[in-house]
Amino acid sequence: MRLTPTMTGLSTPDPLAFAFTAKTSAHASRGGAAPLMLDDTGWQAWWQLESEAKARALYIHIPFCRKRCSFCNFFENGANPARMSRYMEALCGSLHQAAETPLVQSRPFSAVYVGGGTPTDMAAGDLARLASAIRRFPLTVDAELTLEGRLNGFDDEKWQTALAGGFNRFSFGVQSFDTRVRQQAARFDDRETLLSRLAALTRHNEAVIVADLIFGLPGQDEAVWRQDIADVMASGVHGVDLYQLISMSGTNLARADEKGTLGWAADGQQRAAMYADGARTLEAGGWERLSCSHWRRIDAEQSRYNQMAKWGAEILPFGAGAGGNIHGHGLMYGRDLAPWHEAQAGGVRAPSMVMRPHPDARLDGLLRGGLDTGWLALSQLPQGLVSHLMPLFEAWQRHGLARLSAERLALTLAGRFWNVNLQAGLFEYLRCNPPGGIKGGEKPSGHPGKMAGHALV
Repeated sequence: MRLTPTMTGLSTPDPLAFAFTAKTSAHASRGGAAPLMLDDTGWQAWWQLESEAKARALYIHIPFCRKRCSFCNFFENGANPARMSRYMEALCGSLHQAAETPLVQSRPFSAVYVGGGTPTDMAAGDLARLASAIRRFPLTVDAELTLEGRLNGFDDEKWQTALAGGFNRFSFGVQSFDTRVRQQAARFDDRETLLSRLAALTRHNEAVIVADLIFGLPGQDEAVWRQDIADVMASGVHGVDLYQLISMSGTNLARADEKGTLGWAADGQQRAAMYADGARTLEAGGWERLSCSHWRRIDAEQSRYNQMAKWGAEILPFGAGAGGNIHGHGLMYGRDLAPWHEAQAGGVRAPSMVMRPHPDARLDGLLRGGLDTGWLALSQLPQGLVSHLMPLFEAWQRHGLARLSAERLALTLAGRFWNVNLQAGLFEYLRCNPPGGIKGGEKPSGHPGKMAGHALV
């Protein structure tokens, strides 16, 4: 078996800090699926076929922001009110049309995620229109409906409109509570304003509130990070994500770094320590870890959409820049608004990239979803695959990244920090050491059931 340091990590006395040189991506995948040339006739035919997926979600993309944060390279369109309302009208029209198709009506959706961009920048009237369009889709009784955005501008009118429309989960990008760090990152509002707004939104537990925090921002030292963790724990939120800042080209932060005006920022080893400190503090305070980057305070917080996406559920995408998969085909719409609007007006497929089904998609979902939670139930993997992967798993254990037992592989704290690197290493291992025809659809080596508390999809 071929093993490389990019697969196994390095042998080091401190794997949390030095197992890999850096985290270079937010996600990992095997890739390799070929593009599919799909004409409009074929596209229309897709919507007349019933879905065979066991788990389904909707992703709806709102590609507008009022301000570009220093670390963001996803900024697409300024949040001009008229431009946003025109987009929302066309988007809701496409949702209405799709909702009547056999593809949509054949099976219910258990999660809806409205992301962006900054969806909370839309007007209250557009938010009500969107909620009404979503309700045309068949939803499970306990469906999770998430609205993503920022606290600034999300006033009481929008809050009440969202609740009345059925949204029951809100994910706010706080990033840091520290006022100076926020100013350098080009964020709205100061610490006191954020805490006050979160206290108001969580006072009556009308919906699940989640806050995202980023560690490694310029000016955010370990003391600031510890205060960020203390603030989020005291804020009343029900869930929290801890994300490492990843340097990406094209951001204002990258340009400042090139000019030498960035100032102090935590290095990789300091970021590793920040992750460990945040994880330990949350868990010592009674917060339950649902994934390597997400913790919850109450059971009502499920983080369902995020987990479904990792496990490979069918996700129907809507909107310019939205991505998902239909009938096993990967789908990513182009970001340019002009051709997207033109396609909506003409009733044809918007410019997009369509990928053929990956033969190992289900297997990849098992592996990626399990590692994202921090452990793999070995008995739930296809027969023969465990022994094939064992040299890699044993290397992870030698390097302090995982612990092996007869039943499962569990990531250590260091392994959870380097989780995406381990996923990328696993997929590299499978590319370099093909498993001899083992597919995700084969019978597991143990009894059928659940993995990490979630039904296999």
